[in-house]
Amino acid sequence: QVQLVESGGGLVQPGGSLRLSCAGSRSIPSVYAMGWYRQAPGNQRELVASISSGGKTTYTDSVKGRFTISRDNAKNSVYLQMNSLKPEDTAVYYCNADNPYRLGEEIWGQGTQVTVSS
Repeated sequence: QVQLVESGGGLVQPGGSLRLSCAGSRSIPSVYAMGWYRQAPGNQRELVASISSGGKTTYTDSVKGRFTISRDNAKNSVYLQMNSLKPEDTAVYYCNADNPYRLGEEIWGQGTQVTVSS
């Protein structure tokens, strides 16, 4: 079973930047879509950004223009560049890989905490 390991979280001041990384322990099928989700205390987990096998990206409205998702299939990795961070971006961020052709076939990372505070 492939495992996903996130890194890059931490404490940052409002307006600052962070880059999250997620690496697979083994090869991830290139057909898989990759995504970043987040969950703040008391809230449901929400999709922040996703990138398809073909490189098509989607973003939730609140991060458009500030966050950028990218992937490197050769490194079994996906990244989330987060700029102009706001306190409301504070959450645990989770990496996800899923097979768009087989419902329920997905992998989750353990999560990394992002805290935006002065």
